[in-house]
Amino acid sequence: MAIKIRLARGGSKKRPFYRIVAADSRMPRDGRFIEKLGTYNPLLAKDSEERVQMDVERIQYWLGQGAQTTDRVARFLEAAGVTAKTERNNPKKAVPGKKAQDRAEEKAAKAAAAAEAASEE
Repeated sequence: MAIKIRLARGGSKKRPFYRIVAADSRMPRDGRFIEKLGTYNPLLAKDSEERVQMDVERIQYWLGQGAQTTDRVARFLEAAGVTAKTERNNPKKAVPGKKAQDRAEEKAAKAAAAAEAASEE
């Protein structure tokens, strides 16, 4: 059984509230879980102590049992100093989409044509 430490969403529409849970990876996001390990309230200020609350001892137990964390929970654990910070790199994030690249090429071609026409006159 593959165990994940992940977020389970609660709260009403447009008022999210998450529980940090240990769950079987095959279960639905908000479905059955093994143990509640903490909470995350994104509506609170980033410097608020109640924004992320975790039972660090139980999280370390589940990590010792081979549980994998999701990216967001891993960031919480890094901020709390439980796990070592990992280097993330997403070089494609800043690259514009295909349509934006096509528009930029057309704009550059028009600018070059205008500059050439101005230099001929």
